[in-house]
Amino acid sequence: MTPDEFRTAGHEMIDRIADYLDGVGDRPVQPDVAPGDIRAALPEHPPTSPETFDQVMADVERVIVPGITNWQHPGWFAYFPANVSYPSILGELLSAGLGVQGMSWVTSPACTEVETLMLDWMQELLGLPAAFRSTSESGGGVIQGSASESTLVAILSARFRATGGAVNTDGDTTKLVAYSTDQSHSSIEKGLRIAGIGTDRLRTVPHDEHFAMRPNALREMIDADLAAGFVPFFVNANHGSTSSMAFDPSAQLGSICRERGIWFHIDGAMAGIAALAPEFRWVNDGIDLADSYCTNPHKWMGVNFDCTTYWTTDRASLLGALSILPEYLRSEAAESGAVIDYRDWQIPLGRRFRALKLWFTIRMDGVDSFQERIRRDVALTQDLANKVADDDRFDVVAPHPLNLLCLALHDGDEATDALIERANASGTALFTRTVLDGRSVLRVSIGSHTTRAAHVDAAWRLLQGDV
Repeated sequence: MTPDEFRTAGHEMIDRIADYLDGVGDRPVQPDVAPGDIRAALPEHPPTSPETFDQVMADVERVIVPGITNWQHPGWFAYFPANVSYPSILGELLSAGLGVQGMSWVTSPACTEVETLMLDWMQELLGLPAAFRSTSESGGGVIQGSASESTLVAILSARFRATGGAVNTDGDTTKLVAYSTDQSHSSIEKGLRIAGIGTDRLRTVPHDEHFAMRPNALREMIDADLAAGFVPFFVNANHGSTSSMAFDPSAQLGSICRERGIWFHIDGAMAGIAALAPEFRWVNDGIDLADSYCTNPHKWMGVNFDCTTYWTTDRASLLGALSILPEYLRSEAAESGAVIDYRDWQIPLGRRFRALKLWFTIRMDGVDSFQERIRRDVALTQDLANKVADDDRFDVVAPHPLNLLCLALHDGDEATDALIERANASGTALFTRTVLDGRSVLRVSIGSHTTRAAHVDAAWRLLQGDV
């Protein structure tokens, strides 16, 4: 492809993306395909000679777009949102075009310094503790690919601190134990497996009627493990859990961790972005006691995936766990201590210029637009909760302080599961099933940037009519 051909194709691609996003509500939320359909519609073997852009785009329109699940759909009520915005897309495009490999400051100073600035901007916009700023004595932030990567980085940092760094040489993790509730994301267990701690060393702390961790239960479990010769090293708290939007009492949990020298991680992947609106800044309660914290601009804020903001107040443990310095990565700038090499703050070595899409979005869409979206989605959720409560066929089964509503049918699990299946088959909306204390639950997650009151009303009519 020549530069002139690239310019022509690029203009066309932007038009196609804009047309797709503008008309996404006219498509079914889920594609009508069976496993293997997409592959069968494409050639089994690679082409023997180059094809034109038009030929490739013909297959995009024929096979790819009809075969995707439309996360930007106004009827998207599944999982959590994964919003995009036009400025974010442009930032991602520029990142791809610049082709930066930002593993260290010296490999691209702008990539590193803009990222550091964006983490400080987000710390300020979210009202997070000053200890998270890059200018603090021992903290700082980094963009991770996902909250799952953030969890693993936190676990590895905690493991390093609990063992005094000995784990880097002898690898003994047999006495380490971690704590969380059954509402926590699956990345906690996966991270413990990867870190060599294992599922058997994950303690499931009981929760209360609001699905929040019981502090006294945590304290008792820690004391029992200490008496048995184990080393409690990691506690995960949820600020808006995936299944139920549960908020753990982090002020109490953090105090317990401080007393016993345990790493305290707070997962605010979805709900933490609510703090952009000052009236919802209660979602930060207890964060001042956290050793690490993450939230996802690539959900509610409209920065396209992947973009997780992760902060720690103990960068020495993070660097101790993850920094390895072969000769070919040495630089005078890094050895002087004047710069950050973000390769030491993450699992992989290489990294893209992800800060660009966050920078573009904040500057071009503005904080007011984020606040408007958050307030709108919370209001829509509360209105829907009132309607569900007025229908005696349904139960609201969890608190709903933000944009997730969990409901179930009085008639039991089979009825609820059948309702989810019928509603999802409509093609106009998509919901996710979960289980809360053994009960099947339908989750209504309101957060797509295209969703308005009319779409929520239509979804509720769909659910009522399918009972």
